[in-house]
Amino acid sequence: MKTINRSQLFTASCLALLVTSLSFGIRAGILNKLGVDFGLDKGELGTIAATAFWGFPLAVIIGGLIVDVLGMKKLLVFAFLFHLIGILLTIFAGKFGNPFWSLFFSTLLIGIANGTVEAACNPLVTALFPENKTTKLNHFHLWFPGGIVLGTLIVYFFDKIALGWQIQVAIMIIPALIYGFLFAKQDFPVTERVANGISTGEMYKSLANPLFLFMIICMFGTAITELFTGQWIDVLLRNVTDNALLVLTVSTGVMVIGRAFAGPIVEKLAPQGVLLMSAILATLGLYLLGNTSGNMIFAGALVFGAGVCYFWPTMLGFVAEYLPKTGAVGLNLMGGAGMFAVSIYMMFMGGVYDKYIAEKLPQGADMKLYNSAEATEEMKTALNEANKAAGPEIINTTLIIPVILIAAFIGLNLYMRKRRQLAL
Repeated sequence: MKTINRSQLFTASCLALLVTSLSFGIRAGILNKLGVDFGLDKGELGTIAATAFWGFPLAVIIGGLIVDVLGMKKLLVFAFLFHLIGILLTIFAGKFGNPFWSLFFSTLLIGIANGTVEAACNPLVTALFPENKTTKLNHFHLWFPGGIVLGTLIVYFFDKIALGWQIQVAIMIIPALIYGFLFAKQDFPVTERVANGISTGEMYKSLANPLFLFMIICMFGTAITELFTGQWIDVLLRNVTDNALLVLTVSTGVMVIGRAFAGPIVEKLAPQGVLLMSAILATLGLYLLGNTSGNMIFAGALVFGAGVCYFWPTMLGFVAEYLPKTGAVGLNLMGGAGMFAVSIYMMFMGGVYDKYIAEKLPQGADMKLYNSAEATEEMKTALNEANKAAGPEIINTTLIIPVILIAAFIGLNLYMRKRRQLAL
């Protein structure tokens, strides 16, 4: 008979998500350095950063389809292996062949590992805590901003003592080895859908529910608002504030605290109320980030962090609570949709960012030259000024997304209120 140790499985899940989030935080901190070390422009950096978001939906959707067949344990073994290989390939990027492609494929592998963690651990958490799904998903997902805080602090302090980005990336190997060991020795439960006797056919039929499709569309917006901004914040605000990376640390620190105390808020407002509150705060926070300077940017980071902190886990919690028949596939389609949207948006906005910068340089200027070691002091000054103006413009362009989400979540709250009244 299987002995399910909820505490150890939950701890191992949190460590696996910690590796995922460290990859985001450290990559956000070293993205600019990769551009300088390997001569990559903003478009190429955008493509590399987006690669993690391609691997994620690929893995999370395929993982969602096969998790009930293979089992959550085997998926997490694959996640461990992909994490380890991806981290090592990143450390040795540029040693063998073109550095762009080394970073491209290493980031893709880490993205696949991250998606596999999400594919297995979200249904694992709901199976371990069926009585408290949204709150426990928030507790689990606090390790995502938590890891980003740790990752950005690692980058910040290691830079201060002149330790290279390769050592910063290597730090991720430690929690990866621990979560791999913990999962290897544990028995796993079946998914909640299997435990409740919901057939595979019924699960797939439930995916056509209009409410589920609406939530998928909303997931595009919530994921872009949170993850695009977080991944690019050091690049976008580097020329606006001397502590751009600490802006990300502040916003993600707020997310950790918010998710840790999610229980009473979810209980009071219900998931749909939490989502509406989040969209309003995220809109205000993005506006402050894109339209202020100095210490007010940190105020914007606080508000933005409070806004986006509940987005991802509460979107999943809403589906787990109100659309349980969609099972692991439903949860993982949500995650996959969010990451896919971020990857497309990130690639698109990388090009737009280059365009905004080019518009602010002298007509006919060669951006590659302005961004190279051969650039004159005059060129460097002009490029810094162009970056300073272009970064906030990208943030303001993204601002329309949470504004649309406010309208969408007002509609969701009205719909759920009506549904509750009809059920009485």
